[in-house]
Amino acid sequence: MAKADRLERLDVRRVELEADYDAALIAALQVTAGGVWGLFDHKPDRQARAKAAPVVAALDELAADIDNLRDQLGLEPFALHQSFLAARGPVASDAPGEPKQARAWLEKLGVAVS
Repeated sequence: MAKADRLERLDVRRVELEADYDAALIAALQVTAGGVWGLFDHKPDRQARAKAAPVVAALDELAADIDNLRDQLGLEPFALHQSFLAARGPVASDAPGEPKQARAWLEKLGVAVS
């Protein structure tokens, strides 16, 4: 019974951390959708990278904690963060800009885009 209780506590904590991650990602996406570049690191702009770095580091840290819990629970790695990381980095010159990409992410997450 103790193991079941421990696993339940771990799962509750995982759900809480995933909600924290969602909230942090949505907040960052809303800022980016408003025209602030850097979250997706599409441009080699040091200032934009520096501005986005604390947000990205916080998301990375939350995702690491979530993946640790998911591993203990025998669950797959946290797919949302993996998708976010895959969306970052240099893109073709004709690719949508970061604000447009952020709006698409918000729509995909079911968040109203203004």
